[in-house]
Amino acid sequence: MSQILIIEDEPRIAAFVAKGLKSAGHTAHVEASGVTGGQLAVSGDFDLVILDVGLPDIDGFEVLNRLRGQGVTIPVIMLTARSSVTDTVAGLEGGADDYMAKPFSFEELLARVRLRLRGADAGAASSSTTLSHRDLSLDLRTRRATVDGREVDLSAREFTLAEAFLTNPGQVLSREQLLSSVWGYDFDPGSNVVDVYVRYLRRKLGADRFETVRGMGYRLV
Repeated sequence: MSQILIIEDEPRIAAFVAKGLKSAGHTAHVEASGVTGGQLAVSGDFDLVILDVGLPDIDGFEVLNRLRGQGVTIPVIMLTARSSVTDTVAGLEGGADDYMAKPFSFEELLARVRLRLRGADAGAASSSTTLSHRDLSLDLRTRRATVDGREVDLSAREFTLAEAFLTNPGQVLSREQLLSSVWGYDFDPGSNVVDVYVRYLRRKLGADRFETVRGMGYRLV
């Protein structure tokens, strides 16, 4: 279980990201201050930082500069309402590992979080970018799915939903968990989109893989 620090002063976005990360099996801590967040980031207690640029005390660029100036190599994904090339370059040249403009989809953020966490593990084998269960495999770098060695075409949303199941094999995932981690905070919680996409996965990956747990959700068996 990875410990992720979220330095973000917008409560709605911070809560959305934290909830999604927890649903994906991570531990998330939210801090609204750039100064305090930066102090926590150097503590060694976290595996990755999600850092907003527009903070109330010092901006995210300054937080990043202080971290890298102290030799802290923790992966940092920056979030910003600014989407100009200049800001993107400034973030990356300042030592950020990735950069995402708001608004963003949680599925894309989660994919980047997973890749940065794997990249930070120097001892991890190259196969760590692949999730497998029985004869089903997902390559997280190429976003390809295979069943018994045969490649299956999945849409981006289908792939992210399949990833949620393979990350938690045998665990019941509620519709609310899947909505949060795959579709994001701005999606209607009363929608039946999860049921629709589970049907798509059953059709493409095998009907017997995904078990309906009545009143609770779905499980990869």
